Amino acid sequence: MNLPKRILVATDFSESADAAFDYAVDLAKELRANVILLHAYELPIYGFPSGALVASAEMASRIMTGAQEGLDAACKARANRGVEIAQVVRQGVAWEEVHRVADEMNADLIVIGTHGRQGIARAFLGSVAEKIIRTATRPVLTVHQPPANKNA
Repeated sequence: MNLPKRILVATDFSESADAAFDYAVDLAKELRANVILLHAYELPIYGFPSGALVASAEMASRIMTGAQEGLDAACKARANRGVEIAQVVRQGVAWEEVHRVADEMNADLIVIGTHGRQGIARAFLGSVAEKIIRTATRPVLTVHQPPANKNA
């Protein structure tokens, strides 16, 4: 068995994604591997009976800048952990971009956080993690962030 040398982490900047990123960095340190942190986003498109409204160039630029700033902050918070971390921002369908970047960067492992949505929330919102897992051609590690203790 070949141990992973390039670990791709997909983030949506949620707590579960942060937990997955931390796990991947710790794993990479133990394995002497590198981490690639990816954020993929779709530009908003709103449909109306008379047409559609697509994000302006200014809005697209703001989204891209915000995504890059989020990646910068996430990587800066983990800079002292002794692991090389690359950053990638992509526009597109998240689960498709995860696979595309994994192929381009020759990732050996994909690490993703799961929100653990169930019922109507999962049916309505879908599950990026589930789509990544179902369509993966390489190993995928999921990190589940348990809900905060409501009694605390």
